Amino acid sequence: MNKKKQLMKNTFIIFAGRVCTQLISYLLLPLYTSYLVTKEYGIVDLITTYVVLLVPIITLELEMSVFRYLIDARKSKSETKKIISNNFLVLLSSLFVFTIFYVIVTQFFKFDYRWLILFDIIICTFSGNFLQIARGLGKTVDYAISCIITGVSTILLNILFIVYLKLGAFGMILAIALANGFGALYLFIRLKLYSFINFKLKDIKLIKSMYKYSIPLVPNGVSWWIVNVSDRTIISVVVGTAANGIYAISNKFPTIISSLLGIFNLSWSESAALHIDSPDRDEFFSDVLNTVTKIFTCLGVGMIACMPFVFPILINSKYNAATSYIPILVLAAVFNVAICIYTGIYIAKKMTKQVASTTIIGAIINILINVIFIKKLGLYAASLSTAISYLIMMIYRHIDIKKYMNLKYEKGLIIKSILIFTFSIILYYQNNFILNIINLVIVVIYSYLLNRKLIKDWKNIIFKKIGFR
Repeated sequence: MNKKKQLMKNTFIIFAGRVCTQLISYLLLPLYTSYLVTKEYGIVDLITTYVVLLVPIITLELEMSVFRYLIDARKSKSETKKIISNNFLVLLSSLFVFTIFYVIVTQFFKFDYRWLILFDIIICTFSGNFLQIARGLGKTVDYAISCIITGVSTILLNILFIVYLKLGAFGMILAIALANGFGALYLFIRLKLYSFINFKLKDIKLIKSMYKYSIPLVPNGVSWWIVNVSDRTIISVVVGTAANGIYAISNKFPTIISSLLGIFNLSWSESAALHIDSPDRDEFFSDVLNTVTKIFTCLGVGMIACMPFVFPILINSKYNAATSYIPILVLAAVFNVAICIYTGIYIAKKMTKQVASTTIIGAIINILINVIFIKKLGLYAASLSTAISYLIMMIYRHIDIKKYMNLKYEKGLIIKSILIFTFSIILYYQNNFILNIINLVIVVIYSYLLNRKLIKDWKNIIFKKIGFR
């Protein structure tokens, strides 16, 4: 199977699993916004955000190292067993140390849901690690099934805890933790991970090598957290948790783009690692960059054009203020597309220090804009800080990556993208029904014209598969 078809195959398999989880999170929005007040939703969003921050710090991004090393060891069962055994040894040790530290600290700094948060952190650590092991082993179908289990469990547990048991924010956090636990348990049993564990295979040299790869990803992960969600901490402190609830809802829709990009990135990082030394590498990587940029640009402007019609259906009217910030955050999410492509190249070349340094630059810019303008501009400062930091990271990485390979955008693609976004955003802020219809029609026509070759290729592939050719 050629490189592009393999990339598409893996992307669709992972998409089948991850879309379940992501779709459910949006289907639950009416439930969240009806049963939780803005303050409660803001608190849950803040807790979830900090869990996302802590997990990679606790593990020192070991799961990413395991994924990368398992790709290289796929043809060696003994090497695979050694990698997974040492991974479990370090993982359990890290969680033990963190738990002791957490218990001691929380005796002096007590806060709501502290034991539930610890439980959530432990479960999410195992879940993330097992998912990366599945990817490293090439078990993308099992990866997808685990995500489906997590997604279905999330919706059922949320209905039980929030609607019937009236547990509010506590129930939402508990549902997330248990759902991730069910997904992790599936992988542990299905992949027979217990059969790979042998602590007698302890290899300090291997552990050091894996950490040498993963540790530079820690400041990268922290910096990404700052770029993505430090806004919420500053908003909660300066403006209030209710405002954070509004901002969290405005982030929900751009997160669709980020989630789809994350799904693609899972298969892209594997494909990039496998083909980083191919003779036609530059052509292949440039093709991927252009194709993905076209798709996500159209997805972004399409989301902006659809928002006036979709938002009132999914979201309670008390969150209407969130509509003001969605276009800016969508633009930021589209900037992240190129960043994702460049990150896959860095990871494939094992240049994790460059990944960290470029992300740190974005994080610093994000914090500065927030701190300087949050009081004057409110939630607009948070939205703009994200978009500007993403744009600068995209430009910086493009210039830097050109040192290692010849990546090229199609002629005129950047200019066309800027024009369609400008047009769509201007019409969006007019808040006029007729203009919203015009916006939607033009975006649909533009998207078809820009992607007509891709649409034709996919139509031929589908027809061939079902026997019409």
